[in-house]
Amino acid sequence: MQKITTFLWFDTQAEEAARYYVSVFGGDSEVLDVTHYNDAVPDRAGTAMTVRFRLAGQEYVALNGGPQFPFTEAVSLAVDCASQEETDVLWAELTKDGEEGRCGWLKDRYGLSWQLVPRGFTEVMADPDPARAQRATAAMMGMRKLDLEALRNA
Repeated sequence: MQKITTFLWFDTQAEEAARYYVSVFGGDSEVLDVTHYNDAVPDRAGTAMTVRFRLAGQEYVALNGGPQFPFTEAVSLAVDCASQEETDVLWAELTKDGEEGRCGWLKDRYGLSWQLVPRGFTEVMADPDPARAQRATAAMMGMRKLDLEALRNA
Protein backbone atom coordinates (compact mmCIF):
# COMPACT_ATOMS: atom_id res chain seq x y z
CA MET A 1 0.00 0.00 0.00
CA GLN A 2 1.25 3.50 -0.77
CA LYS A 3 2.12 5.75 2.16
CA ILE A 4 -0.22 8.63 1.22
CA THR A 5 -3.65 8.01 -0.30
CA THR A 6 -6.06 10.62 -1.61
CA PHE A 7 -9.37 10.35 0.25
CA LEU A 8 -12.46 11.68 -1.57
CA TRP A 9 -15.67 12.57 0.32
CA PHE A 10 -18.92 11.95 -1.57
CA ASP A 11 -22.51 12.30 -0.41
CA THR A 12 -23.84 8.90 -1.54
CA GLN A 13 -22.14 8.23 -4.90
CA ALA A 14 -18.71 6.88 -3.85
CA GLU A 15 -19.09 3.44 -5.41
CA GLU A 16 -20.76 4.77 -8.55
CA ALA A 17 -18.01 7.37 -8.97
CA ALA A 18 -15.18 4.88 -8.37
CA ARG A 19 -16.60 2.48 -10.97
CA TYR A 20 -17.03 5.37 -13.41
CA TYR A 21 -13.43 6.57 -12.94
CA VAL A 22 -12.13 3.00 -13.41
CA SER A 23 -14.07 2.77 -16.68
CA VAL A 24 -12.67 6.10 -17.89
CA PHE A 25 -9.01 5.37 -17.13
CA GLY A 26 -8.92 1.61 -17.81
CA GLY A 27 -5.49 -0.02 -17.82
CA ASP A 28 -4.09 -0.31 -14.31
CA SER A 29 -7.41 0.78 -12.79
CA GLU A 30 -9.84 -1.26 -10.70
CA VAL A 31 -12.14 -1.21 -7.70
CA LEU A 32 -10.15 -2.96 -4.98
CA ASP A 33 -12.70 -3.28 -2.18
CA VAL A 34 -15.93 -1.87 -0.79
CA THR A 35 -16.86 -1.66 2.88
CA HIS A 36 -20.45 -1.18 3.98
CA TYR A 37 -22.13 0.65 6.81
CA ASN A 38 -23.58 -1.69 9.42
CA ASP A 39 -26.36 -1.34 12.01
CA ALA A 40 -24.21 1.10 14.02
CA VAL A 41 -25.35 3.67 11.43
CA PRO A 42 -28.99 2.58 10.96
CA ASP A 43 -29.94 5.11 8.28
CA ARG A 44 -27.05 3.89 6.08
CA ALA A 45 -26.86 0.20 7.05
CA GLY A 46 -26.02 -1.99 4.06
CA THR A 47 -24.92 0.90 1.82
CA ALA A 48 -21.34 1.44 0.69
CA MET A 49 -19.23 3.29 3.26
CA THR A 50 -15.77 3.30 1.61
CA VAL A 51 -14.53 2.25 -1.78
CA ARG A 52 -10.84 1.67 -2.35
CA PHE A 53 -9.86 1.90 -6.00
CA ARG A 54 -6.87 2.35 -8.26
CA LEU A 55 -6.58 4.70 -11.25
CA ALA A 56 -3.53 4.32 -13.48
CA GLY A 57 -1.64 2.70 -10.60
CA GLN A 58 -2.56 5.33 -7.98
CA GLU A 59 -4.82 4.30 -5.09
CA TYR A 60 -7.72 6.38 -3.78
CA VAL A 61 -10.43 5.90 -1.18
CA ALA A 62 -13.94 7.26 -1.68
CA LEU A 63 -16.27 7.72 1.30
CA ASN A 64 -20.02 8.13 1.36
CA GLY A 65 -19.94 10.66 4.16
CA GLY A 66 -23.00 12.77 3.45
CA PRO A 67 -23.59 16.20 1.93
CA GLN A 68 -21.61 18.24 4.48
CA PHE A 69 -18.42 18.64 2.43
CA PRO A 70 -18.85 19.09 -1.32
CA PHE A 71 -15.83 19.26 -3.63
CA THR A 72 -14.34 22.64 -4.56
CA GLU A 73 -11.67 23.68 -7.04
CA ALA A 74 -9.27 24.08 -4.10
CA VAL A 75 -8.30 20.45 -4.73
CA SER A 76 -8.00 18.82 -8.15
CA LEU A 77 -6.53 15.70 -9.69
CA ALA A 78 -3.93 16.50 -12.35
CA VAL A 79 -3.54 13.97 -15.15
CA ASP A 80 -0.32 13.72 -17.18
CA CYS A 81 -1.75 12.95 -20.61
CA ALA A 82 0.71 11.17 -22.93
CA SER A 83 -0.69 12.94 -26.00
CA GLN A 84 -3.18 15.50 -27.20
CA GLU A 85 -5.41 12.61 -28.26
CA GLU A 86 -5.50 11.28 -24.69
CA THR A 87 -6.25 14.80 -23.45
CA ASP A 88 -9.12 15.07 -25.93
CA VAL A 89 -10.61 11.66 -25.04
CA LEU A 90 -10.44 12.22 -21.29
CA TRP A 91 -11.81 15.77 -21.65
CA ALA A 92 -14.81 14.52 -23.63
CA GLU A 93 -15.54 11.77 -21.10
CA LEU A 94 -14.99 13.71 -17.88
CA THR A 95 -17.00 16.75 -19.01
CA LYS A 96 -20.08 14.60 -19.84
CA ASP A 97 -22.67 15.87 -17.35
CA GLY A 98 -19.87 17.98 -15.82
CA GLU A 99 -18.54 21.38 -16.76
CA GLU A 100 -15.57 22.82 -18.59
CA GLY A 101 -13.31 25.22 -16.76
CA ARG A 102 -10.42 27.34 -17.99
CA CYS A 103 -6.80 26.46 -18.64
CA GLY A 104 -7.30 22.69 -18.76
CA TRP A 105 -9.52 22.44 -15.66
CA LEU A 106 -12.90 20.73 -15.55
CA LYS A 107 -15.42 19.41 -13.06
CA ASP A 108 -16.83 15.94 -13.61
CA ARG A 109 -20.43 14.87 -12.99
CA TYR A 110 -19.66 14.43 -9.28
CA GLY A 111 -18.16 17.91 -8.89
CA LEU A 112 -14.56 16.68 -8.61
CA SER A 113 -12.05 18.98 -10.32
CA TRP A 114 -9.47 17.65 -12.76
CA GLN A 115 -6.59 19.18 -14.69
CA LEU A 116 -5.79 17.46 -17.98
CA VAL A 117 -2.26 18.34 -19.02
CA PRO A 118 -0.79 17.14 -22.32
CA ARG A 119 2.84 16.07 -22.08
CA GLY A 120 5.07 18.92 -23.28
CA PHE A 121 2.95 21.63 -21.64
CA THR A 122 5.55 22.50 -19.00
CA GLU A 123 8.29 22.92 -21.59
CA VAL A 124 6.13 25.28 -23.65
CA MET A 125 5.20 27.36 -20.62
CA ALA A 126 8.82 27.51 -19.43
CA ASP A 127 10.26 28.43 -22.82
CA PRO A 128 13.63 30.15 -22.31
CA ASP A 129 12.45 32.90 -24.66
CA PRO A 130 10.34 35.12 -22.36
CA ALA A 131 8.28 36.47 -25.28
CA ARG A 132 7.32 32.94 -26.41
CA ALA A 133 6.46 31.90 -22.84
CA GLN A 134 4.31 35.02 -22.48
CA ARG A 135 2.46 34.32 -25.75
CA ALA A 136 1.87 30.71 -24.67
CA THR A 137 0.54 31.87 -21.30
CA ALA A 138 -1.78 34.38 -22.98
CA ALA A 139 -3.04 31.65 -25.32
CA MET A 140 -3.60 29.26 -22.40
CA MET A 141 -5.66 31.87 -20.55
CA GLY A 142 -8.16 31.86 -23.43
CA MET A 143 -8.47 28.07 -23.58
CA ARG A 144 -10.74 25.62 -21.90
CA LYS A 145 -9.18 22.27 -22.89
CA LEU A 146 -5.42 22.68 -23.38
CA ASP A 147 -4.30 22.46 -27.00
CA LEU A 148 -0.57 21.80 -27.00
CA GLU A 149 -0.08 22.56 -30.70
CA ALA A 150 -1.85 25.92 -30.38
CA LEU A 151 0.34 26.74 -27.36
CA ARG A 152 3.49 25.82 -29.29
CA ASN A 153 2.37 28.01 -32.19
CA ALA A 154 1.51 31.02 -30.00
